[in-house]
Amino acid sequence: MNFQKLFPKIVISTFLFLTFLIHSCEKKKETTITNQSFFKKQQVDKYFKLANRYYDDSKYDSAFYYANKIRLDITPEKELKKYTTNMFILVACQQLQGDYAGAEYSIVETLNKLDKLESDRYRYKFNSMLAGNYAYLKEYDNALYYYLIASKYSINNRYDAMNKLNIGHIYKEKKEYKKALQILIPLLNNKETKKNKYYTSGILNDIGYCYMKLGKPYALNYLKKSLELNSNLDSTADNDYDLTANYYNLYEYYIDSNPKKALNYINLLYQKATEYNNPDDRLIALGLFIKHSKGDQLKKYSLNYVHLNDSITEVRQKAKNYFAKLKYDSKKEKEENLKLKEEKQLQQELERNKNIFITFIIIILILVTTFIYYYLVEKSKKEKIQTAYNTEIRIAKKLHDELANEIYQTMNFAETQDLSSPHISEKLLENLDSIYATTRNISRENNLIETGSLYKNNLKEMISSFNSKRANILINGLEEIDWKNIGKLKKITLYRVIQELMVNMKKHSKSSLVLISFKKQENNLLLNYYDNGIGINFELTNRKGGLQNIESRIAAINGTITFDSNQNKGVKININIPV
Repeated sequence: MNFQKLFPKIVISTFLFLTFLIHSCEKKKETTITNQSFFKKQQVDKYFKLANRYYDDSKYDSAFYYANKIRLDITPEKELKKYTTNMFILVACQQLQGDYAGAEYSIVETLNKLDKLESDRYRYKFNSMLAGNYAYLKEYDNALYYYLIASKYSINNRYDAMNKLNIGHIYKEKKEYKKALQILIPLLNNKETKKNKYYTSGILNDIGYCYMKLGKPYALNYLKKSLELNSNLDSTADNDYDLTANYYNLYEYYIDSNPKKALNYINLLYQKATEYNNPDDRLIALGLFIKHSKGDQLKKYSLNYVHLNDSITEVRQKAKNYFAKLKYDSKKEKEENLKLKEEKQLQQELERNKNIFITFIIIILILVTTFIYYYLVEKSKKEKIQTAYNTEIRIAKKLHDELANEIYQTMNFAETQDLSSPHISEKLLENLDSIYATTRNISRENNLIETGSLYKNNLKEMISSFNSKRANILINGLEEIDWKNIGKLKKITLYRVIQELMVNMKKHSKSSLVLISFKKQENNLLLNYYDNGIGINFELTNRKGGLQNIESRIAAINGTITFDSNQNKGVKININIPV
């Protein structure tokens, strides 16, 4: 038979065989993925029900455990209600256990995902939760800001009334009593608040408090009306909380005119706080007892106060550590599962290619050229996948090594320090700024580097971003370099090397002054780096590894680098790049 006639049949037969083989592999793969998705959904549904059940039973540790397990498995685009309910449970558990920093992180994570969806109802709720979170921390300006944001997403009159009540309460806490009254008084005639005696009681109590602080004689009428309403409501956590607020306000009202009556309200506050197990309100009551006691009574209340305060701190610290560990374990498990999944998919892909390759060899050698082309395409695809995977691992490591520690330390700081102190608050803000800067630096480290006309400005901005109160960074000669005549690869290498130097400086050097100078000398670009920090100890493996990475980058573009450092005498680094 003529080969020219036979060739098309061979090609067609090969094509049909390959089509069948590929279809069989794909079908098997699709079946596997479908089965995995089905079992995953079953597990998510199971954990979601458990999280809800434990939350309803006030078992907040267990509720958080299961809600956190599936926080990344529920997509708001597909299951918006389930996602928001799960995140609500997560945040509420954190707030109830005093982990306000963790709650803030979870709320912001949720809002970022909701921004991509039409979900005003849920934007309202989570902005309100974020505002409430700041109110717990007595950061009233932030609380007010997010209540105002929430008002933009109010979907009905009830939401609008609730939000105004919250805003009025914040103005009261800010001691802006007239502003608070301008919002609260109209709410007494609002049909939505009239429907709810709980809301009405809260409004009356806040109005009475504002009038009391403004020295108005009719303040007592509002305070008593609020107490009367609350006393006749069924006992709930919210109602009991408002009763203690009633008792505290009446204590303040009577303390000067009728101290005996005022002390009676302290007793009622303490009893109610003990009854519904609110340690914070009990602590307030004990503080008031201490203020108005003497002798043995003073000693008794003081000991009770110290014991209760220590217990609260210990319990909340344990809860905070527990939540942080669960988050870390969940993230680690997710990364390991993702890695295993990718390895399995890669193995399946390799097996599939191997079968196709063998088939090509057995059937016809003429198709070798086609196979080579196919193979190269697949190889390129896998290299891209591997590159993306390596990038993900590197980013994950940076998040763990650099960002997680800062977040944990800041959370611990916020938990253990008195945030009402201006000095402590300023320190907390500095820590948050540092976290923001670290996040921004990680983002920049993994962005594509623009090597065109914006290169000089981007390089300057990157270096300047490491400026802080602790370290002053000076840049010299950057503007004099003709960057247009420097190659793209050398620009990228220089950018990454300086970036690594700045990161090492921030993490290790403890320097207060950094000088970076650029100079063009004949056909060479000279970069000189100096800091007045603690110098380099080459025995420290992690520090040495970072410097070796810099050396490798410079060597790759035929440059040279020298180090000059002594312990506690700073460091000088000279880099010479041929251009």
